[in-house]
Amino acid sequence: MNKSKEEVVKEMQLVVEQMKKDDIEDNPDSENEFFQCDACGEEACLAGSIQYGDYRLCNDCVLLAEVGFELGQIKDIQEFIDAMEDKRLESDCNYIKQEESRLNN
Repeated sequence: MNKSKEEVVKEMQLVVEQMKKDDIEDNPDSENEFFQCDACGEEACLAGSIQYGDYRLCNDCVLLAEVGFELGQIKDIQEFIDAMEDKRLESDCNYIKQEESRLNN
């Protein structure tokens, strides 16, 4: 029996939420260590992130990618990274605006 889109999303939400909890349990510092997600471009906590080849994805992007894989909407991580380009550009622009604002004050 094929799972509905909603069932896949709910299942994956539980999985990635548990991954984040497990990471924090294994290494409490990971909740306060940050990196820039290679998919969305946002600063994100290391807990719950996953390394896919050359790319590290935040917990939110792991959820999006895994749902896309499970539903057959994306075939590999590069396709996901390419699909997230607009989100990364938006994030970069917001960062630049924030820095300009901070420097001008």
